[in-house]
Amino acid sequence: MQSHTISIRVRYQETDAQGIVHHGNYLTYFEKARIEFLRAMGISYRDVEAAGLMLVVAKAEITYFQPAYFDDELTVETQVASTKGAAIIHEYVIRRGEDEIVRGKTRVGCLTKAGKVTRVPKWLGGKGDFEKPG
Repeated sequence: MQSHTISIRVRYQETDAQGIVHHGNYLTYFEKARIEFLRAMGISYRDVEAAGLMLVVAKAEITYFQPAYFDDELTVETQVASTKGAAIIHEYVIRRGEDEIVRGKTRVGCLTKAGKVTRVPKWLGGKGDFEKPG
């Protein structure tokens, strides 16, 4: 699976005094989309942790095109752009209907629980050797 889409309804607490989604919340939407992408692949983040790994955001880029507002229903499309070495690059497009609201990208690094950089395991789309638990 190379892409996945989820729906998110904007909650009141995610907006600022102008009623617009606060810019920082888009990173939270990206994270929810990544977690649901894993779940759609049959992997929970608990599986990742049980394997002794952590996936940490090392870089994030966001381009804003239009505001989103309280109660908007947004779709977040997530695509794996690449998996190389210890990194997974995800790309995101957030839309309200046909309107593109935000476009973004994250670089997620794979670490051991001890904080050591390690290759992304095969069961997450990489070439590393960490076994999937269970």
